[in-house]
Amino acid sequence: MKHSRIISADTEADLCHELIAGFDAREADAIQRAFAIARRARQQPCKPQGIAVASTLSHLGVDAVTLQAALLSDPGLRDIRRLDDINNQFGDAVANLVHNVDRLNTFNEYSQKVIAAPEQAENLRRMLLAMVDDIRAVLIRLAYRVERLRLLPKQDNAEGLYLARETMEIYAPLANRLGVGHLKWELEDLAFRLLEPRTYKNLAKGLAENRLAREKYIHDFVLKLQQELDKQGINAKVYGRPKHIYSIWRKMQRKKLDLHDLYDLLAVRVLVDKIPTCYTVLGLVHSLWTYVPREFDDYIANPKENGYQSLHTVIVGPQGMKVEIQIRTTEMDNYAELGVAAHWRYKEGGKYSAAMEKSIASLRRLLEEREDGNLLEDFRTELYADRIFVLTPQGDLKELMKGATPIDFAYAIHTEIGHRCRGAKVNGHIVPLNYQLQSGEQVEILTSRESRPNRSWLNPNLGYLNTPHARGKVRHWFRKQDHEKNIRDGKAILDRIRQHLGLQKIALQQLRDSFRLARDEDVLIAIGRAEITSDQVINALESGDWRESELTALKPVRRSAPRSGSDQITVQGVGNLLTSFAQCCKPVPGDAIIGYITIGKGIVIHRQDCGNILQLPEEKQDHLIDVNWGSEPCYSEAQICVRAFDRRGLLNDITQMIANNRINILKANTRFDRTEQTITVTLTLEIVNIAQLGQLLDRIAQLRNVFEVRRVQAPGNAGQQP
Repeated sequence: MKHSRIISADTEADLCHELIAGFDAREADAIQRAFAIARRARQQPCKPQGIAVASTLSHLGVDAVTLQAALLSDPGLRDIRRLDDINNQFGDAVANLVHNVDRLNTFNEYSQKVIAAPEQAENLRRMLLAMVDDIRAVLIRLAYRVERLRLLPKQDNAEGLYLARETMEIYAPLANRLGVGHLKWELEDLAFRLLEPRTYKNLAKGLAENRLAREKYIHDFVLKLQQELDKQGINAKVYGRPKHIYSIWRKMQRKKLDLHDLYDLLAVRVLVDKIPTCYTVLGLVHSLWTYVPREFDDYIANPKENGYQSLHTVIVGPQGMKVEIQIRTTEMDNYAELGVAAHWRYKEGGKYSAAMEKSIASLRRLLEEREDGNLLEDFRTELYADRIFVLTPQGDLKELMKGATPIDFAYAIHTEIGHRCRGAKVNGHIVPLNYQLQSGEQVEILTSRESRPNRSWLNPNLGYLNTPHARGKVRHWFRKQDHEKNIRDGKAILDRIRQHLGLQKIALQQLRDSFRLARDEDVLIAIGRAEITSDQVINALESGDWRESELTALKPVRRSAPRSGSDQITVQGVGNLLTSFAQCCKPVPGDAIIGYITIGKGIVIHRQDCGNILQLPEEKQDHLIDVNWGSEPCYSEAQICVRAFDRRGLLNDITQMIANNRINILKANTRFDRTEQTITVTLTLEIVNIAQLGQLLDRIAQLRNVFEVRRVQAPGNAGQQP
């Protein structure tokens, strides 16, 4: 057992030499520079020093970046170093790793609730892994905890018990999960010494009393077995395996045995090159000594679910002592020791995770091979890439999908909390309800007395709900509401869509057909209950084959400068005819259109609800011809109008929203009303289709101070010829 150490000036030179051993000149120089900074850290009583932590990690053979980060993440440096400075002096990788370690070193969410609820401890372990984007930060955090426990005997018992329990619940399983046995064993032994001091002392004393005799017995047994293998011409490596106090105590508890009755205090492992040789060695062992049948396991013929393979047997050796022997190939041993066999799974009963396997294997390779380059890229944490772990104000942990918002969190707590959600605080600060939560954040939901979800939460363009559970709860709430109110709400939503898209009317027949509903009333109720979203309405309008009166309900799309003679218009099924677009109504893909045959200009394309078409004299109506949009994509112009109460940065927010949706602005005009303190922004956009425009209008409508946003219809000129 290693004891606490305060690094003195006398030992600093030796430690620095120890840290740089085996590294090239460039890496050694970086470690020495980090070491010089770590020496300036303000020493805090009974708190780990970065130099001591780096020394612990150096025995694991970690890479140079990890050592630099361990040195620079010393808590005593926080007041005198900045991440920007670390980035400039040591690079992005070291700065990012220090930032991750800082987060983990300041994390303190262990509580009595975690002690009482094992699933909370598991979530807390997951959250610690999910909080960082470089898993080496967890390795450094584990080394800090080892150093912390080494210093604990000098502190008061209450704090020691708390940290020891936290270590057993959180940090030792993490070390086991990552396959870092050296840290796991020491964490468990140090914590066990604090939690059960008398038991620990008795076990240590009992082991010490016969340690020399035990070591001599194993030495003689290994020598005897090696000689027998050599006689048979079997190439094998035989060595004794150390046991640790906490693992010994657990086995005593599980098997209800005294210390002197445990057979696996004496343990030997045999490594060979081929599987058949494993069985040859087993036969030889059983011919030399009597074996205990109930203690024999063949994990080669019957591998464990996690892929672990080995032969396990217990024999009665000289002097009647029981010896546990494991026989495996070198490949099997590497598979198990590198962590790819996920030793933590069959110890802790966890579930299989391919991403976890990859991260464990990468971590163990880094510990043993000191690789860099491509290997370090494997360290981007993939363990919980699709999950986040956040805290309630009471310290309970909730696991959510990545991208979850405060409203998703509220519904995860309780359906009624979600229905009453009106605001949220993250780490004490008010955030928008469509804010995407991050692992490790503490979330507080602000509620009203009345249960009333907002229909806009169901609009996927606004990003309020990102989990199916929450969306289902909101839809269910609206389904239960008053029949007449749903009809009114449905009409209001359709009217908003109509105004947004600049349409004269929306015919319900096509919506009935699209959603396979029997009555117009059913369509309105479904929209009012949020069973049919605005996007679904727009898509249904855009995809239908509408006749004249119904087509006026369709939504607009953006287009680039029209291409005369382009094949984007089909005239009664025939393409490649001379066409042009009417400037009076500027049709865009998705609009219902009709053609007007002219002399010299070919066919001029109008919207079917264009004022000039609707007022066309009867004698000229035989010039009209059916046309439709071709299958090839095209860009079109659409004009929108945004009205808002003026504020600083408003125009920037609008243009940024448009840019985020990858839409080009062709023209822009603003008009300020000083009396009303309002601003009107008219924009001509280049769009692909009406669905894109509909999404943009929804998002702009959510900007602060905006009270109206709609598509602008070009004014029809009554009496003007098409």
